Amino acid sequence: MDSVLILSGGMDSTVALYQALATGKQVAALSFDYGAKHNHRELPMARATCLLLNVEHQIVSLDFMNRLFHSDLLQSGGDVPDGPYNHADMRKTVVPFRNGIMLSIAAGYAESIGAEELLIGSHSGDHAIYPDCRPSFNKAMDQAIREGTDNKVAIRFPFVDMDKRDIGDLGRKLGVDFTGTWTCYKGGDIHCGTCGACDERKYALRYEEGYDPTSYLA
Repeated sequence: MDSVLILSGGMDSTVALYQALATGKQVAALSFDYGAKHNHRELPMARATCLLLNVEHQIVSLDFMNRLFHSDLLQSGGDVPDGPYNHADMRKTVVPFRNGIMLSIAAGYAESIGAEELLIGSHSGDHAIYPDCRPSFNKAMDQAIREGTDNKVAIRFPFVDMDKRDIGDLGRKLGVDFTGTWTCYKGGDIHCGTCGACDERKYALRYEEGYDPTSYLA
């Protein structure tokens, strides 16, 4: 096994999986159920994608985050706000140190199965309101994982120079069925179309040009 990929079931990590397989990597996918309002929508899609692509897949329960952490993204939090990411209310969706926790677990898993790299779909369009998505955090986390595994494992960021629209365009070229991915933070039966995550998905998949196959409430 070459790589462990953190697969949420969202469009970025799904495209990252398709890209890794297209370049010949042997990939194991790791997903996390941490109590987000949309976990019950995206995790089945992550599972279905791995079954389709014949990729080994594990789902790790992190239920303590929903119990102990404060965020409106979690089931224990308040309502997910509407509006774009640059709206101040979107800060309420920060889950404290979420990516740090997930990367730490994934690093241990990667070292255990002999995989030399972690793949994560962080990209240049990730918003600064999320501290554990910033380039400075990614660099520090990569260094910590290298140190903590005697340089057996490193993080790779295949989309570091791409924004979300670039990722959507790449996914179409790779044959990704985006109806098999989930983005909406509210976790309803249909994407709401009004939260920051849906706003970004519309941009990424060129909704205004008619390329987005997603059904939205608004």
